[in-house]
Amino acid sequence: MSLLEVIALTADDARAAQDGGADRIEVVADMAADGLTPDPDVVEAIREATSLPLRVMLRANAGFRTTGAELDRLRHAAGTLARAGADGFVLGFLDPLGHVDVAATGKLAAVADPLPWTFHRAVDHAADPAQAWDAVRHLGGGLDTVLTAGSPRGVDTGVDVLVRRAAEDRDSARMIMAGGGLRRKHVALLAAAGVTAFHVGTAVRPDGGWDAPVDPALVGDWRSLVAAAAG
Repeated sequence: MSLLEVIALTADDARAAQDGGADRIEVVADMAADGLTPDPDVVEAIREATSLPLRVMLRANAGFRTTGAELDRLRHAAGTLARAGADGFVLGFLDPLGHVDVAATGKLAAVADPLPWTFHRAVDHAADPAQAWDAVRHLGGGLDTVLTAGSPRGVDTGVDVLVRRAAEDRDSARMIMAGGGLRRKHVALLAAAGVTAFHVGTAVRPDGGWDAPVDPALVGDWRSLVAAAAG
């Protein structure tokens, strides 16, 4: 079964994503910083606007590292956001050397339990992406998805990496959610390799900008594309 996840900043975005046939929503704030933790009031409004599962970002700064103080705030935020309607979370950190920060990620994931979570694109920005991918795959717990473009420069550059990872084994293919500059031309290639989950943001907004709201017709186009490729 294929999955199409759409980024929503507002309740209107979420409503449009559902109307267009999205399967899941990633809720974030401040896309100028590539997505930070949203206000609980926004999550609550989105929860009222849609019945789709909501994965909510837990990220306090534009980088991929965190501090003890930030982690404490995010751990508190996880509980508040769950009460506001989050069905799952998006999180993940790198340490000062650029390796997966297993300790920090694990502490936040433990608070999120029993809700599922996605490890976000920090994996693409690691000092050794192959090592990071292996580390992330073995984090366990509620991790069920890794949002990755295969490259810090986006899917255009990383698509071959994603294809190779998907070919490693069925579990790897199942964990990959391709996103980060995903284009229509990538979908069939990735689906043929076994990838079934796809993530879009500006691709379902008119003119490809964050200032425009999600367009249900564009979501519908992507839903049809993903379904056809997966079928």
